[in-house]
Amino acid sequence: MRRQVAVGLVALLMVLLTATALVGGSVAASGAARAVRQATPHALPASCASANTGRNQAQDACSAAKRPFQVSTTTLEVPVPATGRVLSTEVWYPATKRNGRLVPDRSSGPYPLVVFSQGYDEAASAYSALIRQWAAAGFVVAAPTYPYTAPPGPLDEADIINHPVELRSVLGALTSVPRRSASVLAGLVDPGEVGLAGQSDGGDVSLAVADNTCCHDPAVKAVAVLSGAELSSFGGTYFTGPQVPLLVVQGSADTINVPACSSQIYNEAKGTKYYLDLLGASHLEPYVPPVGQSATASIASAYRRVAAQVTTDFFEVELARRRGALASMEQAGEVPRLAQFSVGGEAPPTGDWCNGSPANRVAGAESAAPTSS
Repeated sequence: MRRQVAVGLVALLMVLLTATALVGGSVAASGAARAVRQATPHALPASCASANTGRNQAQDACSAAKRPFQVSTTTLEVPVPATGRVLSTEVWYPATKRNGRLVPDRSSGPYPLVVFSQGYDEAASAYSALIRQWAAAGFVVAAPTYPYTAPPGPLDEADIINHPVELRSVLGALTSVPRRSASVLAGLVDPGEVGLAGQSDGGDVSLAVADNTCCHDPAVKAVAVLSGAELSSFGGTYFTGPQVPLLVVQGSADTINVPACSSQIYNEAKGTKYYLDLLGASHLEPYVPPVGQSATASIASAYRRVAAQVTTDFFEVELARRRGALASMEQAGEVPRLAQFSVGGEAPPTGDWCNGSPANRVAGAESAAPTSS
């Protein structure tokens, strides 16, 4: 009987010791978890994290699971000391719904930044469908409104000479938002993954800040030039310093920014480069929806879908480091009778002049500019 009691007491003691160890281990694990959460203010939710992946991999998996993100906007007023002006800058960012309203989605951030520059006499909001697609794919996208550029005016296209320094001020403002600040953008922007995009004159400005010695900003890691050109007014030289991955998009029927301008850019670039040739497209229709009905509305919509997908994939490859997006980019850019896509090599040959460019080149060869009668 004493043996049975003794055995029972030993068994009870073992149970108590095991329970104590389990409770202690649980408390220790809980304390460790709290320490990790304190060290990582924007830790991934449990549904996105994986014990078998590092934080970057889990973060990317979470972002992929959420795409397309919901999108919200905010507006910044960015002072430019060099010109004494203030640029109103609209910012689109990935968002999530909380308590019935959209708030910044920091669980998958920080996100790569893309700064977009609009064309002359075009409002940044005219490109909102394209910009929203980038933001929904997991990018923070900012679009400054340059003075004397947007309707209703006053307009002065020569003011473009001031835009590179203003673009650099916007870049600086967005990449220096303190992570622990009251700003809606706190913790959203990855300052190490910055891209530029611009259409027409905005493409000229973006290219200058990315790849011209006049205005180069080392923070830029990729640039998409949509029907843009090199511009001699900026001074400096193009493609003589460190080069970033480049996407050139051009309509073959563009009479405002003729194909020779895009060919010149592409053929001079020596680094990673991609060319999207939109067959029969004019200057604006691949990027801005037309006002009212048009007989060519259907094909214009197709151009916009191709341009939006290729530009999104470009930034996913070069900024978000999603290498799988390269195949998507190539597939989206090859559409019979609508679009052709090239990686490396030379741009499609043209016989046009690119007026206003540093060398006024035709078909990629240096030549004197024609004189007007």
